[in-house]
Amino acid sequence: MRLADYLDKGASLGPDAPCLTTDGETWSYAEVQELSGRIAAGLAERGVHPGEKVAILSANDPLAFTCVFGISRAGAVWCPINPRNEAVENQELLELFECVTLFFQERFAPLVEQIRGNLPRLATLVCLDGAPPAGLPGALSWQDFMAGHVVDLPPVDDVAMIVGTGGTTGRPKGVMLTGTNLETMTAITLMSYPFVGRPTYLALAPLTHAAGVLCFPVLALGGEIVVMRSPDVGRFLELLEQHHVTHTFLPPTLIYMVLAHGALDTVDLTSLQCFWYGAAPMSATRLEEALMRIGPVMAQLFGQTEAPMMISTLPPRDHFRPDGSIDHERLSSAGRPAPLVTVSIMGEDGVLLPHGERGEIVVRSSLVMAGYHRDPEATAEASAYGWHHTGDIGYLDEHNYLYIVDRAKDMVITGGFNVYSTEVEQALMAHPDVQDCAVIGLPDEKWGERVTAVLQLRPGATLEAAEITAFVKQRLGSVKTPKQVEIWPDLPRSKVGKVLKSDIRETLRASA
Repeated sequence: MRLADYLDKGASLGPDAPCLTTDGETWSYAEVQELSGRIAAGLAERGVHPGEKVAILSANDPLAFTCVFGISRAGAVWCPINPRNEAVENQELLELFECVTLFFQERFAPLVEQIRGNLPRLATLVCLDGAPPAGLPGALSWQDFMAGHVVDLPPVDDVAMIVGTGGTTGRPKGVMLTGTNLETMTAITLMSYPFVGRPTYLALAPLTHAAGVLCFPVLALGGEIVVMRSPDVGRFLELLEQHHVTHTFLPPTLIYMVLAHGALDTVDLTSLQCFWYGAAPMSATRLEEALMRIGPVMAQLFGQTEAPMMISTLPPRDHFRPDGSIDHERLSSAGRPAPLVTVSIMGEDGVLLPHGERGEIVVRSSLVMAGYHRDPEATAEASAYGWHHTGDIGYLDEHNYLYIVDRAKDMVITGGFNVYSTEVEQALMAHPDVQDCAVIGLPDEKWGERVTAVLQLRPGATLEAAEITAFVKQRLGSVKTPKQVEIWPDLPRSKVGKVLKSDIRETLRASA
């Protein structure tokens, strides 16, 4: 299926039904269909051919999300670009993906101005709102871009989207997801979680991430997507009640903010069927609180960009024992392997391990990506021994529940976003007073994990934590900036001089 086919399926169940809602304005399925066809026509008129890459740089916005379906109708490939990234990272992604067109919101025009000169393939720029800024000559306004007729190319099972992900070197990789990958994800979602009647899905989390792809199963059922343009926990609670929301998704950091909000216990949440959580580790204690205060609707999902969302699932019912009491041990699991996914645990030699033994979590499924764009070596490494390698360390218990215990590639998941330690280390090492460093993730009640930096300074140098955090923030943005900075006289090392992150982690956890 194309991405546009989910929209069309929903429209077949009632073209006048509400499709996208924000700020009190609602677009019907028929209106979104017609608009997406005109977007496809605009792309075709500007020479965008099937298989070419089209990027969207936008906060949550119904028009930007409609562009996803227009890109699909044109036979092009959707490339979501995270507006939280710094300019250099987005430039690298647009170059890697070979994007020829970029839709952007006016607020991100300064970022686009900064990088456009280094992207010769980027032939067409379209401002979604307002007039194109003077600093972007040749950029089109939305009105100038839109065509009067409709284009809808026949479906092809090819790459539907390319999603950027960091690498162990800090350089981005492009994950190629096909129509079949997303169709498998959608089928797993509909098989694994409760859906009664037409769903109403509230999207607070970024549509460039998990919140976006979770829209597809909702659309296939003719459901309504309520889009929040900016994160606001108080407004989120109001909208849950106002729109009788049945489904939503938040990373643990935002769920903690919901639990801390004074209005939570006064809001009517009886319409909720499924409150997904994922993208970062969640405190079992806070999860138990959510089950008691939000309701028996919490639903975990575990996946990754390369196998989107649904490697394993923990639906609401599986949080409880048969007698209705909370299953405390199971709250620490990532659920069971999804219905269309085979999960195993692999040792370093490629041998599959029995239940209870720890090793790398590996996967086989039509859920798994087509590969990394323009990176055959990384693709081959990720698919060694005929399995997709997640890079996560875990085990399966005797009941086939999956437990994740570590991350083999030192990735830190903070607030639902992936931060790669090497990228932060490179920024730290650019400071003239830093001799060596290590970056790890430590458990954090608010963020899931907090980025933690341990520094060794040059002889005679002095440096304050606030100075180094400001230095990193300027280069990488706030998400990747360490929230904890330690300065040690020396770092623990192996016999060959490699910094031992395991020793650092144990020391800091013990001191905490």
